Amino acid sequence: MTKSRESKGFGKRGPTETTNVWRGINWAKVQRYVFKLQKRIYQAAKSGQDAKARRLQRLLVKSYYARLLAVRRVTQDNQGKKTAGVNGVVVVSPRQRLNLTEEIKGNLKTKPLRRVWIPKPGRDEKRPLGIPTIQDRARQALVKLALEPEWESRFESTSYRFRPARSAHDAIARIYQSINKGEYYVLDADIAKCFDQINHDYLLSKIQCPSRLKRDLKQWLKAGVLDKGVFEETDAGTPQGGVISPLLANIALDGMARLIETRFPKKGSAAQATLIRYADDFVVISPSLDIIEQCRTAISEWLKPVGLEINPEKTRVCHTLNPIQYEGKTEKPGFEFLGFNIRQYPVGKYKSGKTGGRKSRLIGHKTHIKPSKKAVKAHTEVIKGVIKQHRTAPQSALISRLNPIIRGWSNYYSGVVSTDTFNKLDHTVWQMLRAWTVSRCSKASYDKLRNYFRHGTVRLSNGQERQETWMFQTPDGLGLYKHNWTPIVRHTLVRPDATPYDGNWTSWATRKGQAIDTQTRVAKLLKKQKGRCTWCGQYFTPSDLVEVDPIQPRSQGGKDEYKNLQLLHRHCHDEKTALDESQSCILNKGAVKLGAV
Repeated sequence: MTKSRESKGFGKRGPTETTNVWRGINWAKVQRYVFKLQKRIYQAAKSGQDAKARRLQRLLVKSYYARLLAVRRVTQDNQGKKTAGVNGVVVVSPRQRLNLTEEIKGNLKTKPLRRVWIPKPGRDEKRPLGIPTIQDRARQALVKLALEPEWESRFESTSYRFRPARSAHDAIARIYQSINKGEYYVLDADIAKCFDQINHDYLLSKIQCPSRLKRDLKQWLKAGVLDKGVFEETDAGTPQGGVISPLLANIALDGMARLIETRFPKKGSAAQATLIRYADDFVVISPSLDIIEQCRTAISEWLKPVGLEINPEKTRVCHTLNPIQYEGKTEKPGFEFLGFNIRQYPVGKYKSGKTGGRKSRLIGHKTHIKPSKKAVKAHTEVIKGVIKQHRTAPQSALISRLNPIIRGWSNYYSGVVSTDTFNKLDHTVWQMLRAWTVSRCSKASYDKLRNYFRHGTVRLSNGQERQETWMFQTPDGLGLYKHNWTPIVRHTLVRPDATPYDGNWTSWATRKGQAIDTQTRVAKLLKKQKGRCTWCGQYFTPSDLVEVDPIQPRSQGGKDEYKNLQLLHRHCHDEKTALDESQSCILNKGAVKLGAV
């Protein structure tokens, strides 16, 4: 027995030995084993073999490999890995990770959540987060490994957030596909306080899983919250901040789209109504205003046993092409969803869209999706704030801070009609930067401006070169990225029934490289490495966090060029960095000894 425990890394070992045990784990074997079980759960649930799915879920939760993977996800991969719960404990060392793997094996008594308030983007109000302890997060990650494959086989094809390999761009592409061939009425709705109000009894009755897992779920839902030392009971809701909370919210809301499909089935090949949901935001699209009103009523009734209701302040009915009168107000054409403005514009005969098919006809309008005015204003305010913060900082510091902000925002909107928006933003940013130079030079003379703005050649991500004048650039060549350097590339909509649990890793790794929000450097490295991590040899999954790493560290003379770059999992990157640092220490000690001699 002692030998078995020591072989797993739980014997009386020193820190170095424990570190070697953790790093020596065959993670490729661990991932293969866990995924094979998940794939079998998915297939059993999809074919209606519920008893088999329950049996496989019990097997997975008891698996040592699954516990290892769950611990690695919350202590190495997760963004909040160093955020403690109410007990103040974080897990950072290999010894602690191995101990945690053992702790989540049996019945774990759930501790209350730690309340943290974070500001909502662009608003004065704050969002409450409930942070579980690291032990509870690891156990939740383990249970999620077992439950997610089953529910991925059941979730509706038009729900997109908090699901593997489905993004906001898929939701927008689905909306475009639904309205592109005609003109429609739209119910643009939001569920009020969705995560805080979900009925626990309703949610638990919906989940048919092994009793031990259901007991865990009930404990997490009823754990309570500590806010500045004051304990509050949680009688409803799934706490934002928990590993499993997004999955539970999706389970609670699953069925809305089927409700609409059942009430208003297709007539021939045309849908009478389509619901597209992104977490608690959703739209219903229909050619009939009467059907839209019936959908609103039906959804409101369906939400009552869930403990939820539609937020009237954030809900509106509109038309994609024409202004309409609704409830005594004039509603402008088009609507905003996930930061995009979606609207149709009337056009002449030679610019009109077509319905397609054998009997194609002109439809008299074009569907345009572009960044919303609200999103553009918020982005402009962020850039203005950064420039203000760097009023006395070096030019290189300002450029380094702005570039990821501009790149990220441009990538998010690079799949829609954004060229005009990008050009206007670049002009606005140029004016801000010119004012920044005036504040440093007192007078914006031509000669002084030339110290900050230069002519240069830029190589774009598509390989093309372009000459830029008045480019904000340092003397050593560090330049500010422009919005209009981002190419417009249409997003490829994910298949309705597609899921990573179908096991086609080559396809999913390729899709990850083609996603419009994937950085160009990452996409090129994904293609070069054929979708695999060069450290562990495993395919990158849609949910994996990946990082670019220099093969030869810069401290040892490595250069920032593609032949010296590789793409690694975050946990693999951590291991390589630790190895590089240890080798660097050895080299430095050797150099000191040689110097002494």
